[in-house]
Amino acid sequence: MVDTTTGGGAGQVVRFIAIGDTGEGNENQYMVGQAIAQLCAEKGCDFGMLLGDNFYDSGVSSVNDPQFQEKFELPYEDIDFPIYIALGNHDYGGNGIGVDFDTKKAQYQVDYTKQSQIWKLPSKYYSFKLEHAEFWGLDTNQVMTDPFNGNSDTQKNWLKNGIAASQATWKIGFGHHPYISNGDHGNAGAYENIEAIPLPFVTGESVKKFMEEAVCSKLDIYLSGHDHNLQWLEPKCGTEFIVSGGGSKSEDLPGDNAAYFGLPLTEGFFWGELKDDTFTGIFYDKTGKELFSKTVSK
Repeated sequence: MVDTTTGGGAGQVVRFIAIGDTGEGNENQYMVGQAIAQLCAEKGCDFGMLLGDNFYDSGVSSVNDPQFQEKFELPYEDIDFPIYIALGNHDYGGNGIGVDFDTKKAQYQVDYTKQSQIWKLPSKYYSFKLEHAEFWGLDTNQVMTDPFNGNSDTQKNWLKNGIAASQATWKIGFGHHPYISNGDHGNAGAYENIEAIPLPFVTGESVKKFMEEAVCSKLDIYLSGHDHNLQWLEPKCGTEFIVSGGGSKSEDLPGDNAAYFGLPLTEGFFWGELKDDTFTGIFYDKTGKELFSKTVSK
């Protein structure tokens, strides 16, 4: 953990990194890990966010699965701050279909928290506070599959109630599935370029509804992965939407949502700083080269 106060003890500062779709254990993932370690040694990082699809192609088989070493501990062995985890569709199994609820694949990742120094996943969705910010780690795969598994609105109500009760200056959410994205998966409610009516589960209609009822205008920032690229979309509903899904591989950007920044075919990560009432975000590629920076204020 770095000192999160400014000179003379005035002000509040929180710094973090966000990466998604990391779970390949390939050279790109190791390069991103090294770039993060170097940048955080220079600029400071209090924690990281892992934005889902932590283990391709079908999650882990136990808390002792060697993938925890190959695709997490070793790529980030030079990182000494906690990394808060979100679950993705591949983490639930089924080669990414994400409906393998009869196994304990997701629960193994929760349980691994007790075996790692930096892996933090206390439950499938959770919140934590640091300085003047509060963060909500969401299980969007559970939201995505609500029509399939008959789940209630428990997570949505938990989030809405938590945000309503929060006194934090900054309220930030992170999860796997995006609300809007110019990547191949596209926008919630029209994922995979499929209209919502025939296949509401596949299209992410439940994610769209969840975001519009519990995230839009309620959270200041929402970070996600799922699409394997780097994007900062223009706010569509009073919330900043950031996609950082280039943790181990990269894809194109065929969408046409208005965006401040979008870079396809580039692995990399996002670094954010909350300094009093100002938020600065910077994208970096896998070599640590700065790609884009933007600052927003309350």
